[in-house]
Amino acid sequence: MFSLPSSRQYLNGMKTKLCFWLCGCLLSASAFSQSLQLHYDLGKDRQYLTSTIEMFRPDSLGSTFFFVDFDYDGGKGNTMSLSYFEIARYFTLPLLDHKLDATLQFNDGHAVFDGAAVPLGQIWLAGLSYPVKLRNFEVKMDILYRHADYSSGAGFQYTAAWFHPFCEERFLFSGFLDIWTEDRGEGNNVVWMAEPQLWWNAWDKLFLGSELEISRNFISSDRWEFMPTAGVQWFF
Repeated sequence: MFSLPSSRQYLNGMKTKLCFWLCGCLLSASAFSQSLQLHYDLGKDRQYLTSTIEMFRPDSLGSTFFFVDFDYDGGKGNTMSLSYFEIARYFTLPLLDHKLDATLQFNDGHAVFDGAAVPLGQIWLAGLSYPVKLRNFEVKMDILYRHADYSSGAGFQYTAAWFHPFCEERFLFSGFLDIWTEDRGEGNNVVWMAEPQLWWNAWDKLFLGSELEISRNFISSDRWEFMPTAGVQWFF
Protein backbone atom coordinates (compact mmCIF):
# COMPACT_ATOMS: atom_id res chain seq x y z
CA MET A 1 0.00 0.00 0.00
CA PHE A 2 1.39 3.41 -1.00
CA SER A 3 1.90 6.27 1.45
CA LEU A 4 -0.86 8.82 1.03
CA PRO A 5 -0.24 12.58 0.98
CA SER A 6 -0.44 14.69 4.14
CA SER A 7 -3.65 14.94 6.12
CA ARG A 8 -4.32 18.44 4.82
CA GLN A 9 -4.50 16.93 1.36
CA TYR A 10 -7.05 14.32 2.35
CA LEU A 11 -10.50 14.83 3.79
CA ASN A 12 -9.58 18.51 3.78
CA GLY A 13 -13.11 19.73 3.14
CA MET A 14 -14.27 18.26 6.44
CA LYS A 15 -13.10 21.53 7.95
CA THR A 16 -16.52 23.08 7.59
CA LYS A 17 -18.80 20.57 6.00
CA LEU A 18 -20.79 19.55 9.07
CA CYS A 19 -20.96 22.99 10.66
CA PHE A 20 -22.08 24.45 7.31
CA TRP A 21 -24.79 21.80 7.11
CA LEU A 22 -25.77 22.47 10.71
CA CYS A 23 -25.97 26.20 9.95
CA GLY A 24 -28.33 25.40 7.11
CA CYS A 25 -30.47 23.31 9.42
CA LEU A 26 -31.02 26.39 11.59
CA LEU A 27 -32.60 28.19 8.65
CA SER A 28 -36.15 27.77 7.41
CA ALA A 29 -37.19 24.60 5.61
CA SER A 30 -37.10 26.45 2.27
CA ALA A 31 -33.52 27.68 2.76
CA PHE A 32 -30.85 27.07 0.16
CA SER A 33 -27.23 27.78 1.07
CA GLN A 34 -23.91 27.79 -0.71
CA SER A 35 -20.47 28.98 0.29
CA LEU A 36 -17.09 29.42 -1.38
CA GLN A 37 -13.97 29.25 0.81
CA LEU A 38 -10.25 29.81 0.34
CA HIS A 39 -7.84 28.58 3.03
CA TYR A 40 -4.10 29.12 3.31
CA ASP A 41 -2.27 26.42 5.27
CA LEU A 42 0.21 27.89 7.75
CA GLY A 43 1.77 24.56 8.78
CA LYS A 44 5.44 23.77 8.28
CA ASP A 45 6.17 22.74 4.66
CA ARG A 46 2.46 23.19 3.88
CA GLN A 47 2.18 26.72 2.50
CA TYR A 48 -0.49 26.34 -0.16
CA LEU A 49 -4.12 27.21 -0.88
CA THR A 50 -7.25 25.08 -0.77
CA SER A 51 -10.59 26.09 -2.29
CA THR A 52 -13.91 24.57 -1.24
CA ILE A 53 -17.40 24.99 -2.62
CA GLU A 54 -20.30 23.68 -0.54
CA MET A 55 -24.05 23.36 -0.98
CA PHE A 56 -26.85 22.59 1.47
CA ARG A 57 -30.47 22.09 0.39
CA PRO A 58 -33.34 20.94 2.65
CA ASP A 59 -36.52 19.39 1.25
CA SER A 60 -39.68 17.66 2.46
CA LEU A 61 -37.80 14.38 3.11
CA GLY A 62 -34.68 15.74 4.83
CA SER A 63 -31.64 17.45 3.32
CA THR A 64 -28.70 17.04 0.94
CA PHE A 65 -25.19 18.34 1.43
CA PHE A 66 -22.10 18.16 -0.76
CA PHE A 67 -18.71 19.85 -1.12
CA VAL A 68 -15.81 19.74 -3.58
CA ASP A 69 -12.21 20.48 -2.56
CA PHE A 70 -9.18 21.46 -4.64
CA ASP A 71 -5.64 21.81 -3.28
CA TYR A 72 -3.10 24.03 -5.06
CA ASP A 73 0.26 22.71 -3.89
CA GLY A 74 2.75 24.14 -6.39
CA GLY A 75 5.41 21.68 -5.27
CA LYS A 76 3.50 18.86 -6.97
CA GLY A 77 3.51 20.38 -10.46
CA ASN A 78 1.77 23.15 -12.36
CA THR A 79 -1.71 21.86 -11.59
CA MET A 80 -4.08 21.10 -8.72
CA SER A 81 -2.54 18.57 -6.38
CA LEU A 82 -5.83 17.16 -5.05
CA SER A 83 -9.49 16.88 -5.94
CA TYR A 84 -11.91 15.48 -3.37
CA PHE A 85 -15.66 15.46 -2.80
CA GLU A 86 -18.24 14.28 -0.29
CA ILE A 87 -21.98 13.98 -0.59
CA ALA A 88 -24.37 13.25 2.28
CA ARG A 89 -28.09 12.59 2.19
CA TYR A 90 -30.21 12.88 5.36
CA PHE A 91 -33.73 11.44 5.71
CA THR A 92 -35.88 12.74 8.57
CA LEU A 93 -37.52 9.92 10.51
CA PRO A 94 -40.97 10.21 12.16
CA LEU A 95 -39.38 9.64 15.59
CA LEU A 96 -38.26 11.81 18.53
CA ASP A 97 -40.15 14.91 17.36
CA HIS A 98 -38.72 14.46 13.84
CA LYS A 99 -35.21 15.26 15.06
CA LEU A 100 -33.75 11.84 14.25
CA ASP A 101 -32.26 11.42 10.77
CA ALA A 102 -31.00 8.44 8.82
CA THR A 103 -28.00 9.28 6.65
CA LEU A 104 -26.05 7.81 3.74
CA GLN A 105 -22.72 9.36 2.71
CA PHE A 106 -20.07 8.83 0.02
CA ASN A 107 -16.52 10.24 -0.30
CA ASP A 108 -13.93 9.91 -3.08
CA GLY A 109 -11.05 11.74 -4.74
CA HIS A 110 -7.60 11.77 -6.36
CA ALA A 111 -4.25 13.25 -5.33
CA VAL A 112 -0.96 13.84 -7.14
CA PHE A 113 1.65 11.47 -5.73
CA ASP A 114 5.14 11.10 -7.25
CA GLY A 115 3.94 12.86 -10.38
CA ALA A 116 0.91 10.62 -10.94
CA ALA A 117 -2.77 10.85 -10.01
CA VAL A 118 -3.48 8.38 -7.22
CA PRO A 119 -7.01 7.44 -6.05
CA LEU A 120 -7.61 8.22 -2.39
CA GLY A 121 -10.14 5.40 -2.04
CA GLN A 122 -13.89 5.41 -1.68
CA ILE A 123 -15.55 5.70 1.72
CA TRP A 124 -19.17 4.75 2.42
CA LEU A 125 -20.93 5.73 5.64
CA ALA A 126 -24.44 5.03 6.92
CA GLY A 127 -26.10 5.62 10.26
CA LEU A 128 -28.22 7.92 12.44
CA SER A 129 -27.98 11.59 13.35
CA TYR A 130 -29.51 13.47 16.31
CA PRO A 131 -29.02 16.97 17.83
CA VAL A 132 -28.07 17.22 21.52
CA LYS A 133 -28.53 20.41 23.53
CA LEU A 134 -25.38 21.51 25.41
CA ARG A 135 -25.82 24.68 27.45
CA ASN A 136 -26.81 27.42 24.98
CA PHE A 137 -26.17 25.65 21.66
CA GLU A 138 -26.77 22.35 19.91
CA VAL A 139 -24.28 19.69 18.91
CA LYS A 140 -25.25 17.45 16.01
CA MET A 141 -24.11 13.88 16.73
CA ASP A 142 -23.81 11.06 14.19
CA ILE A 143 -23.21 7.36 14.79
CA LEU A 144 -22.06 5.76 11.53
CA TYR A 145 -21.04 2.45 10.02
CA ARG A 146 -17.90 3.11 7.95
CA HIS A 147 -16.41 1.18 5.03
CA ALA A 148 -13.20 2.49 3.40
CA ASP A 149 -11.35 0.99 0.44
CA TYR A 150 -7.98 1.38 2.18
CA SER A 151 -9.19 -0.38 5.34
CA SER A 152 -9.13 -4.18 5.43
CA GLY A 153 -12.27 -4.28 7.54
CA ALA A 154 -15.40 -2.32 8.34
CA GLY A 155 -15.30 0.33 11.04
CA PHE A 156 -17.45 2.81 12.92
CA GLN A 157 -17.42 6.59 13.19
CA TYR A 158 -18.69 9.09 15.76
CA THR A 159 -19.13 12.70 14.63
CA ALA A 160 -20.04 15.80 16.64
CA ALA A 161 -20.59 19.15 14.89
CA TRP A 162 -21.45 22.55 16.35
CA PHE A 163 -22.34 26.06 15.16
CA HIS A 164 -22.52 28.90 17.70
CA PRO A 165 -22.94 32.59 16.75
CA PHE A 166 -22.12 35.13 19.46
CA CYS A 167 -21.56 38.87 20.02
CA GLU A 168 -24.78 39.71 18.15
CA GLU A 169 -23.81 37.19 15.45
CA ARG A 170 -20.67 39.09 14.48
CA PHE A 171 -18.65 35.98 15.33
CA LEU A 172 -19.15 32.27 14.72
CA PHE A 173 -17.57 29.42 16.65
CA SER A 174 -18.02 26.23 14.67
CA GLY A 175 -16.33 22.93 13.93
CA PHE A 176 -16.48 19.19 14.30
CA LEU A 177 -14.93 16.18 16.02
CA ASP A 178 -14.56 12.82 14.24
CA ILE A 179 -13.47 9.57 15.88
CA TRP A 180 -13.37 6.46 13.73
CA THR A 181 -11.81 3.02 13.48
CA GLU A 182 -9.96 1.50 10.53
CA ASP A 183 -7.81 -1.57 9.92
CA ARG A 184 -4.59 -0.88 8.00
CA GLY A 185 -3.39 -4.48 8.21
CA GLU A 186 -2.02 -4.14 11.74
CA GLY A 187 -5.29 -4.33 13.63
CA ASN A 188 -7.85 -1.63 14.30
CA ASN A 189 -6.62 1.93 14.77
CA VAL A 190 -8.63 4.69 16.42
CA VAL A 191 -8.31 7.91 14.45
CA TRP A 192 -9.03 11.33 15.94
CA MET A 193 -9.70 14.50 13.96
CA ALA A 194 -11.10 17.84 15.12
CA GLU A 195 -11.28 21.19 13.36
CA PRO A 196 -12.53 24.06 15.55
CA GLN A 197 -13.02 27.32 13.67
CA LEU A 198 -13.54 30.97 14.52
CA TRP A 199 -15.11 33.32 11.93
CA TRP A 200 -15.67 37.09 11.93
CA ASN A 201 -18.41 38.63 9.77
CA ALA A 202 -16.28 41.32 8.15
CA TRP A 203 -18.85 42.62 5.66
CA ASP A 204 -22.23 41.50 4.33
CA LYS A 205 -21.74 37.77 3.48
CA LEU A 206 -17.95 37.88 3.78
CA PHE A 207 -16.33 36.05 6.71
CA LEU A 208 -12.68 36.04 7.76
CA GLY A 209 -11.31 33.46 10.14
CA SER A 210 -9.11 30.54 10.99
CA GLU A 211 -9.27 26.86 11.77
CA LEU A 212 -7.01 24.53 13.68
CA GLU A 213 -6.69 20.97 12.42
CA ILE A 214 -6.06 18.54 15.28
CA SER A 215 -5.45 14.88 14.47
CA ARG A 216 -3.92 11.66 15.69
CA ASN A 217 -3.37 8.32 13.91
CA PHE A 218 -4.46 10.02 10.68
CA ILE A 219 -2.95 8.49 7.51
CA SER A 220 0.58 7.49 8.59
CA SER A 221 1.03 9.70 11.67
CA ASP A 222 0.70 8.14 15.13
CA ARG A 223 1.24 11.39 17.04
CA TRP A 224 -0.90 14.45 17.73
CA GLU A 225 -0.67 17.08 14.99
CA PHE A 226 -1.81 20.72 15.12
CA MET A 227 -2.09 22.61 11.83
CA PRO A 228 -3.54 26.17 11.62
CA THR A 229 -4.98 27.92 8.57
CA ALA A 230 -6.14 31.41 7.62
CA GLY A 231 -9.35 31.55 5.62
CA VAL A 232 -11.94 33.67 3.85
CA GLN A 233 -15.53 32.57 3.20
CA TRP A 234 -18.38 33.99 1.12
CA PHE A 235 -21.99 32.82 1.48
CA PHE A 236 -24.18 33.22 -1.61
